[in-house]
Amino acid sequence: MSKIARRLAALGLAATMVGSLAACGGNSSDSQTADGGNNITIKFTWWGNQSRHDYTQKILDKYTELHPNVKFEAIPAGWDGYFDKLSTQAASGSMPDIVQMDYLYLTTYANNNSIADLQPYVDDGTIDVSQIADNVVDAGKVDKKLAGIVGGTGTVAIGYNPEVFKEAGIEEPNQDGSAWTWDEFVETAKTIKKKTGKYGICSGVADDTNIFNYWVRSHGEQLFSDDNKSLGYDDDQILVDYLDMWKDLMDCDAEPDPDEYTQIQSLGQEAGPVVTGDAAMLNENNNYASKMSSANPNLKVTIPPVSDINKKAIWNKPSYMLCISEKSKVKKEAAEFINWFINSEESNDIMMAERGVPSPQNIRDHLLDSGKLNEKQQEMFEYADQVVEYTGDTPDPDPMGISEVSKSLQDCAYSALEAAEKFRKEANEILERNN
Repeated sequence: MSKIARRLAALGLAATMVGSLAACGGNSSDSQTADGGNNITIKFTWWGNQSRHDYTQKILDKYTELHPNVKFEAIPAGWDGYFDKLSTQAASGSMPDIVQMDYLYLTTYANNNSIADLQPYVDDGTIDVSQIADNVVDAGKVDKKLAGIVGGTGTVAIGYNPEVFKEAGIEEPNQDGSAWTWDEFVETAKTIKKKTGKYGICSGVADDTNIFNYWVRSHGEQLFSDDNKSLGYDDDQILVDYLDMWKDLMDCDAEPDPDEYTQIQSLGQEAGPVVTGDAAMLNENNNYASKMSSANPNLKVTIPPVSDINKKAIWNKPSYMLCISEKSKVKKEAAEFINWFINSEESNDIMMAERGVPSPQNIRDHLLDSGKLNEKQQEMFEYADQVVEYTGDTPDPDPMGISEVSKSLQDCAYSALEAAEKFRKEANEILERNN
């Protein structure tokens, strides 16, 4: 039995126990509370691993220490299923007061009026965005509505385990400071599989619209049209080549197939194959090595493959945003907390850039000058500077219907020729219907 298989088997009992415990738990009220006095409770939900959950709770405790009348109902979750649950809550009007939002879904929640316009709280000084670059602030806008406050930024990256490269007897990628090509990336993954028997790349990204967006941009095109009513590229060979590349890697077992990857996901990030040394690389963000440092302090990140057609395919993406539910009864207090969470040294000294490079310039300077950043956190800041020459404009937030578009890509992700035509037809219908 493989190491991964043993871990999966071990998780079976644990999963059963967790499910049983969850079934025994009581249900909390769906309504946000602001009693007749000064005491309030703010519901706050976010995704992440256990390390993020732990330090976020410390941040909440610190805020309550500073503001004794404010209590929190913390609702941490993993990434998988987070937005399925949020969608259900939004539909029922029971969404938590503060929601950690991903750029992928911002347009959907803004346009269905699930999240409040935060511009009034900027205008009255409750939320200070003076230290955040205008283009980063604008990334939180949908049709002139300030739907979310960008707390951190990140860029796509390849996360990797240098020990697996050493085991394979090959150099770590991009050691000379230059970016590599897609062909070099594929050959590296295959060589690692051949020499170690381990996955060269373990991402399951053939159906990931974020990575496909990067691929499309690297071919000089954009994923969506300017009006968001159709795909932004005309040549279906772009998708065919993308799917063929990943199928080639799966065929030689340098990348897990969809069923294998579904099982691997159940291990959790800290026990993932790259962390444990059972795989060499994965597609991630520039904060990968930092956020996984407690599980493996030796992980690194590097520039993703670059195309000669467009070397500026990377973009600065909001790593997270904070939004307020339109149904919240404590919007003002939630806005005050968001301001403190993003702008205060106290909060960021606990967070230590784990959610991405902080968007306020003064907080970035504070952390760099503080001497508190560890090696991996410093590398994350340095990476943001290294990729400047490969960085282009940030695309608009993904359009309405993105979840359906992602599902369409997933459904056809492993049979290339017919899939490209099927994806174009379905995606255009979805985008036309939703925008």
